[in-house]
Amino acid sequence: MFCENTLEIWKRFDWNGSVELQAQDVSLQEELGFEEAKTFFHKHPEFISDGFDFPVGAPNAKGYYDLQPFGKNFHLGEDWNAVGRNDYGDPVYAVSHGIVKFAGDAGPGWGNVLILTHRLSDGQWINSLYAHLSKMNVLKGDKIRKGKKIGKIGDANRRYGPHLHFEMRDDFFLPTGGGYGKDIQGYLSPKEFIRKHRRFKNTRSLR
Repeated sequence: MFCENTLEIWKRFDWNGSVELQAQDVSLQEELGFEEAKTFFHKHPEFISDGFDFPVGAPNAKGYYDLQPFGKNFHLGEDWNAVGRNDYGDPVYAVSHGIVKFAGDAGPGWGNVLILTHRLSDGQWINSLYAHLSKMNVLKGDKIRKGKKIGKIGDANRRYGPHLHFEMRDDFFLPTGGGYGKDIQGYLSPKEFIRKHRRFKNTRSLR
C-alpha cells in the first residue's frame, strides 16, 4: 500500500545517490563477524543454501505484490504488501538456510531489522535484509532454516504504512545504508535473484 510517508522520503531524495532515512550504521560489535560466519558454515554444512524462496506468502509470495521494485526511485530493495488488505503483523519468512547476522533496531528510518547470512555451495555469500518489522522472532547467531517465521511485518513504529522492506546483497560487509541510492554495487534485485536460485543440488559441501 502506498503511504504519504513513503512519498515524503522520495521528496527528500538529494539526487546525488542517497536519501536520508535517519538510519544509523550498525556497529561491528552488534553484527556477526565474517570469521564467525565462515566457521559456522564449515561446522554446519547442512545450513548451506539449497535454494531461495520469497520472504512473504512463502514460498511463492502468494497474496503479495512488490509496491516499489528494486531500482524504482533509486530504491535498493523491494517493498512487499499484501493484496487488498492491511498486512501489519503478517509473518515474514527466511528466504533460505543461514545464520542471523544482525537483529535489532537500526534507527528511526529502519525500525527493527533482521539480516541473515547465506552461503552457497559455490562459495558465494548472500545477505538478506528484512526491515520495518513489528516483531523479531530470532536473535543474532541463531541457526535458520528456509521458511522459518523470523518476524512480522510492521511500520517502523508508525513511520510508514505497513510493509516489508526487503533487500538482498552479495557483499558481506555492506553497511545497513539508507535504502535508496544510485550506487547499487553490492545490491541485488531480490525477485530476479530468487527466481534464478529457487533450488540447488549437492549443497552439503563447499567448493
